[in-house]
Amino acid sequence: MKRVFGLIGFPLSHSFSRKYFTEKFANEGIEDTVYENYPIEQVDLLPSLFTNEGALIGLNVTIPYKEVVLPFLDALAPDAAEIGAVNTIKRCADGSLMGFNSDIYGFGETLRRFVPSTFSSGALILGTGGASKAVNYVCSKMGLPVQSVSRKDGDSVISYNDLDVAVMSEFRLIINTTPLGMHPDIHQSPGLPYELLTPEHYLIDLIYNPAMTRFLTEGEHRGCMIKMGWKCLSYKPRNLGKSGTTPRVSF
Repeated sequence: MKRVFGLIGFPLSHSFSRKYFTEKFANEGIEDTVYENYPIEQVDLLPSLFTNEGALIGLNVTIPYKEVVLPFLDALAPDAAEIGAVNTIKRCADGSLMGFNSDIYGFGETLRRFVPSTFSSGALILGTGGASKAVNYVCSKMGLPVQSVSRKDGDSVISYNDLDVAVMSEFRLIINTTPLGMHPDIHQSPGLPYELLTPEHYLIDLIYNPAMTRFLTEGEHRGCMIKMGWKCLSYKPRNLGKSGTTPRVSF
């Protein structure tokens, strides 16, 4: 019996999920299994998608639906409920939909392997969308002071205009969770004062297409340690991999 997995988001022109999983299934001899992209323009189309695709048993979720999809789910894994965002949906045997957030595991593994155990600085999280929720959760669990940055300041959020020498010195881990710089708009980048970056800064971009974003290029030119988004994609959450969902981060 054919099993169908897929990805929802809009647009999906930047995504290589379908190619990635099609090749993975072929290379690992996983038969009667396909992966499709579903660029639904409105999140309220999700129920009809499951109705029309009877063989659909799992979805990855990407921009802009990681938060707004929650009302359409019947249950959430505890950590997904805590942060208020999902990136993976499983259709259970009884037809109910359960949401997970494997971004937590994937980013956690990335951070543990990238930042030295002696790192004593804080983390600037660029963006306040669904992906930022998992990043904030992981950084906080690891004991890193966190500061969110957006184009407009607000409750516990500062604007890019607030990023002065003092802030950039205090927070030397910078994670881009925004779509700025993602294909096809590859010349864009978050509005950082890049001249204040130093070799003591660590930069992570969750964007994986292109692999080398302008954000990372600016950091590399100033001697920063950098981590590309596509290297976050291969960490497999053990708890999801055994349950028939699509085990993958989907920033």
